Amino acid sequence: QVQLVESGGGSVQAGGSLRLSCAASGYPYSSNCMGWFRQAPGKEREGVAAIYSGGGRSAYADSVKGRFTISLDNAKNTVYLQMNSLKPEDTAMYFCAIDRRGPFCVPSLGGLDYNYWGQGTQVTVSS
Repeated sequence: QVQLVESGGGSVQAGGSLRLSCAASGYPYSSNCMGWFRQAPGKEREGVAAIYSGGGRSAYADSVKGRFTISLDNAKNTVYLQMNSLKPEDTAMYFCAIDRRGPFCVPSLGGLDYNYWGQGTQVTVSS
């Protein structure tokens, strides 16, 4: 059974930093894509960042480029999202997910490309 567990959310002031973690278990492939998404109240889910575990290729939403960094620790089956220079508009529930396409994936910010999702961790940025 595939399981994703996010952690690291919290409340920070604008300009601050947080690092989110997502521990994955039960996934049958050694290479895959993982992504971070977020959803604020009343807004649609947004792809934030994605990475391919087999070669480090990554993708970022324009709204977070230069501020957020996605990374992987394959030994720990954990994906991270380092978030710097946080803004109030980054406030949302953040979710990690595993791409449905297995080893042949390309990092994608499209939610329909993902079929395993975590429960989410809340990030709140105050001005």
